[in-house]
Amino acid sequence: MATFLYKIGRLAFRRRWYVALIWVLLLGLAGAGAATASKSTNDDFSIPGTEAQHAFDVLAERYPGQKADAASARMVFRAPDGQKITDPKNKAAVEKTVRELAGPQVAMAPSPFAAKTVSKDGTTAYTTVTYKVKSNELTDASRDGLDEAQKHGQDTGLSVEMGGSALQKMPEAGNTEIIGIVISALVLVITFGSLVAAGLPLLTAIIGVGVGISSITALASTLGLSGNTSTLAMMIGLAVGIDYALFIVSRYRAELAEGREREEAAGRAVGTAGSAVVFAGLTVVIALAGLAVVNIPMLTKMGMAAAGTVVIAVLIALTLIPALLGFAGNKVLARKDRKGVEREDKPNMGTRWARFVLRRPVVVLLAGVIGLGALAAPAASLQLGLPDDSSQPVKTTQRKAYDLIAEGFGPGFNGPLMVVVDGKDAKDPKKAAQTVAKAVGGMGDVAAVTPPMPNKTGDTALFNVVPKSKPSSGQTEDLVHAIRDKGSSLKAETGATVLVTGTTAMNIDVSQKLNDALLPYLALVVGLAFLLLIVVFRSVLVPLKAALGFLLSVVAALGAVVAVFQWGWLGSLFGVEETGPIMSMMPIFMVGVVFGLAMDYEVFLVTRMREAFVHGERPGEAVVTGFRHGARVVTAAAVIMISVFAGFIGSSEPMIKMIGFGLAVAVFFDAFIVRMAIVPAVLALLGKAAWWLPRRLDRALPNVDVEGEGLRKRLAPQPAEKDRDPEPAGV
Repeated sequence: MATFLYKIGRLAFRRRWYVALIWVLLLGLAGAGAATASKSTNDDFSIPGTEAQHAFDVLAERYPGQKADAASARMVFRAPDGQKITDPKNKAAVEKTVRELAGPQVAMAPSPFAAKTVSKDGTTAYTTVTYKVKSNELTDASRDGLDEAQKHGQDTGLSVEMGGSALQKMPEAGNTEIIGIVISALVLVITFGSLVAAGLPLLTAIIGVGVGISSITALASTLGLSGNTSTLAMMIGLAVGIDYALFIVSRYRAELAEGREREEAAGRAVGTAGSAVVFAGLTVVIALAGLAVVNIPMLTKMGMAAAGTVVIAVLIALTLIPALLGFAGNKVLARKDRKGVEREDKPNMGTRWARFVLRRPVVVLLAGVIGLGALAAPAASLQLGLPDDSSQPVKTTQRKAYDLIAEGFGPGFNGPLMVVVDGKDAKDPKKAAQTVAKAVGGMGDVAAVTPPMPNKTGDTALFNVVPKSKPSSGQTEDLVHAIRDKGSSLKAETGATVLVTGTTAMNIDVSQKLNDALLPYLALVVGLAFLLLIVVFRSVLVPLKAALGFLLSVVAALGAVVAVFQWGWLGSLFGVEETGPIMSMMPIFMVGVVFGLAMDYEVFLVTRMREAFVHGERPGEAVVTGFRHGARVVTAAAVIMISVFAGFIGSSEPMIKMIGFGLAVAVFFDAFIVRMAIVPAVLALLGKAAWWLPRRLDRALPNVDVEGEGLRKRLAPQPAEKDRDPEPAGV
């Protein structure tokens, strides 16, 4: 591996014009594809194998022409204080506003008075606007029509608010994303002491993200990618792109400091640090691609797209970085190094910290484990769910509409359940539907049941169930399970199959599916990465320690997420206006992404220790050597990654905000507590045993030469014939 990458590094350095031109052309082609591609994205959230999805499939088959996943908007009207919505003036204003909602893409927008969607106290009414297309297919004219109708309604003195899927827009990241990149630039300048050296990782990361995001945009319509896919790919692509380039440039400067020629230094940097980049990137790709085991198409596509961006970041680090180093010349060095000023060879901060840990390994280990354990405590109260309009900021029209509905009609009206009665095998489908509706209406926590609506052939019926509790409550979840349980006895009685679906039921099924998939996913990802790290480190205990440390950091990060987003601690500091359940996919998503990123630091830091140990240093000395060469760079990489992720906390999308916060704190815990404290403490306690590997396993494993030992032997100068010791006489 190291020898192969060494050749690539030298080739890219020599043929830098060709390499740079190839990447510029790739960026241009991807950009052209993005510019000419359809802007439509696919935000469908199908979950194969669940009852909610099966019910949607039945509806699509039995009710042709009616799209269950079509966009919809709910417009809520509230009369001024002391007035009724049924007053002649207010009633006329409502009906005029509803008529203005008509448009080419609108299937129906019934009057609240005809649809009988007026509250009992007469103060509130609503209409549900149903469209002919999905939310991502709505034109700007349709969206503008909603806004104009709302404004005209408000001009009459009514309170008019809106919610629903038709209002979904691409998330806005906010200014904090730019701040994160600026912080990254400052950290790079401080680390390298050179604007050119600092600019290289930023430039290559931006090029890599540009190629990745443009490719995602170009293929979004064809592959059915969601709007959040590019945001996730940008988040991870920027972080790993900067980090991988940082490690290559840092190793290149170290090779120059040892007196090597520039081309040779580039080759050795790619051969050694580049090997670590390949395996670090591979762990991230495994973690992201492994999301496919959850069997949620949107999550699978997000993971695959982000994994593709990571692959691009690795390729750029191995090819474009050495090419740009060829253009940079000596400007990649700090000013003092360019002037030939000798630096004092004194212990740096990493060396001093490593020696401190080696003197007190038990104290450092206990402090790290207990500290992360305390931070993980809130995770025991984790409540999962999917965000709805109740999680929107209080100033948004979606949140105001949600509150008006809850006040006027009851909290359950914000999340009605859809019950599908499949009477294909029933003797009397119509009677079966009426029996099911009557039975469901008599259940606890049911506020109302609409009359069953049969399809044209009469073999299927659909009715809505309004719970008494809000959509995200435990009572509503219990109601969904109760209806499904009762469906078994109703099928025996009527011969009809009862299916529960709708947004609320879908959210419940998603949460359950993600919970069920967490342990298999964890076993798959950690298992594959464990095997990979055994090959990299030629050790059993080092990968085991890496996996256990990761679990500690990710649970602590989940605890922090619960404390901020569920409990509301320091919520205002992070722009959390409303607490609620943690997004269902957050635990499994954090497990995947954080594991991959955490292994980056494990590989970069511990490969230096492994390299020193292989070259004859004692275990304790190897730990100090690893920190002397790697601690500064790993610290800079962690700060950069944290700042990039933290930049997405300013997003307008709750999902992106939560992911940005969770990944930022997880990287902080893993880099500075696990890798910088717990790892050296454990290695100090294990001694030589840390690098133990059974002989049979050692012979069976391929030698990938991550530490570059084979490369060193190959490049070591061979003694001349005259310098060799003469053979003993008589031999």
